[in-house]
Amino acid sequence: MLSLKVSGMTCGGCINAVTRAIQAQDPQAKVKADLASQVVDLETSLSAAQASQIIADAGFPVTQ
Repeated sequence: MLSLKVSGMTCGGCINAVTRAIQAQDPQAKVKADLASQVVDLETSLSAAQASQIIADAGFPVTQ
């Protein structure tokens, strides 16, 4: 399980964009995001660096 601090998420559409980006690379990934804390929890085969880059490329900077 990875927990990443992601800035810029403000709505359900943002969560969907992050989820789609991760699942495009790992279709089996489970993504749970909390808008209040700006934390995304991932169950994925991707490394933290890979997941961070994918999320950043989707337009949401990873700050941790």
